[in-house]
Amino acid sequence: MSRVSFNRKRVKLKKVLGIRARLALLALILVTPLMLERVRSLENTRAKQIALASAEFASLARHSADMQREVISSVETVLKSAAYIRGSVDGVDRSCDIMRASLPSSLPWIRSLMIVGGDGRIQCATNSLFVGLDLSDRPYFIKARESRDFVFSDYILARPTNTPIVMAAYPVSAIHPGVDAVVLAGVNLDWMSKIMSNLGNRPGITAALVDSAGTVLAAPADRAGMIGRPLDNVPLLSLIADKALNSNLPAGSLSFVAADGSKRMVTFARIAGTQSRLVISIDEARVSAVINGEIRTAYLQLAFVCLFVLLGALAAARKLIIQPIETMAAMAKRFGQGEWSVRATRKSLPAEFVPLARAFNAMAAQLGTRERELVATNDRLTVMASIDMLSGLANRRGFQSRLDFEWMKAQQYECELSLLMIDVDHFKLFNDTYGHPEGDACLTRIGATLAAAAAETMGFAARYGGEEFCLLLPNTDASRALEIGEMVRRAVQDLAVPHSTSNFLTVTASVGVACTRPSDKQQPGDLIEAADAALYAAKHRGRNAVVEHGFVRLSDGRMALAS
Repeated sequence: MSRVSFNRKRVKLKKVLGIRARLALLALILVTPLMLERVRSLENTRAKQIALASAEFASLARHSADMQREVISSVETVLKSAAYIRGSVDGVDRSCDIMRASLPSSLPWIRSLMIVGGDGRIQCATNSLFVGLDLSDRPYFIKARESRDFVFSDYILARPTNTPIVMAAYPVSAIHPGVDAVVLAGVNLDWMSKIMSNLGNRPGITAALVDSAGTVLAAPADRAGMIGRPLDNVPLLSLIADKALNSNLPAGSLSFVAADGSKRMVTFARIAGTQSRLVISIDEARVSAVINGEIRTAYLQLAFVCLFVLLGALAAARKLIIQPIETMAAMAKRFGQGEWSVRATRKSLPAEFVPLARAFNAMAAQLGTRERELVATNDRLTVMASIDMLSGLANRRGFQSRLDFEWMKAQQYECELSLLMIDVDHFKLFNDTYGHPEGDACLTRIGATLAAAAAETMGFAARYGGEEFCLLLPNTDASRALEIGEMVRRAVQDLAVPHSTSNFLTVTASVGVACTRPSDKQQPGDLIEAADAALYAAKHRGRNAVVEHGFVRLSDGRMALAS
């Protein structure tokens, strides 16, 4: 009596501790908000610290951008002065002399000054190396002439020195409409990078000056490797390339997650008078390293507390949930491996798994029966799909499969492989004269003859299509293949099947022979093509003939059909 009572209590306990109740209890343990207030406080502190750092670096960005604006403004002033000189003084040489004499020595960011004529050629320059160069195709030159305003170019390579540079252009026609010339200045990228020195050597900070196309023009000394590279190829800035370059705002900021998983904030500012932008990226993790350390400590404490709780939960969950699932999975795996008799035992499973076990057992029994039927059907279909029902030989599909196998085998063992293509001569006339039933009977007899020849020569016979047959001869050289081809030709003729419309008065066959030693430079189709070409030659020799048409080696080592 006590045992019956115990069993009843056990059944009730199983119902109370069902899977849903167990999972709800486990979820409750996992989501318990331990130390939530402390973590939230630390997160708020980190956010404030990042905001202060962002404001600081935004101020630095504006200051650096202002310095870049001053450089561009001074370049523009020099160009306007040179344009005034060119428009006021007669003669290019005289203008060039005055321009050289008036170039301020305190402007190290200007590499050279040039005057370009309306045809795009440099008429004079502070560096004589550039005189005569054609700049008519340069976009900044074209834009300056069209807009009649100051133009600052993108990153380019200077001619003929092939050094990286940016060019500033100002048309003389903006001051003197009658003069078709443009004054150019080469801006020193190294100097523009020096202006950004206050943004260098700062942990977590990446700064770059980019042109309208997204190419980096200048960067602090510790990031000099970025110069000349597209912004979308710079790992820390690629994610914001489109937003920063396509923005119409003079300045802005945005946040994103870098490829390494770090959160970054980016501030960008446009340089007045140009399409260039100063971009500064801030790594929030490195800027707020101290507070991050405190947060990690808090999370570790929370993780240890949760770990002890989870260890107890997992120990119970394995016994109550995981083991029953693993039992069912093992049953399903064994069934999938072909053990059709496997069944799930219901005694060791919780009550919720019992209906699933019953359904699995029923499905297993039904699928086992269907699987056995399907295997048998597939075996029959595989055989039928590879056999020609008329001749009893393999069909073209079966032949192709065997050819691929023998080709790979011959290539592995470096032995020769021969193929005979056999075609019944004037078979269409035979069908027209004696009718299709007699034609089918003729093909059946020829198929039997080829089957006997294949058995005798250790070959593989197949019906290639229509009245065309083939005989694949592994490990057989060309001379032996010719002998077998002659044997097949005689065997067909010896059948003595009457054929009144043939010159030989009996059914005959033409045989094309090809032999090769397979290599990586050939394909199985090349052997078929060679045998088919030989068969074509046999037809042209009057039929009832055997012709070899092999491969020749070209001077470059490739293989080709012999002509």
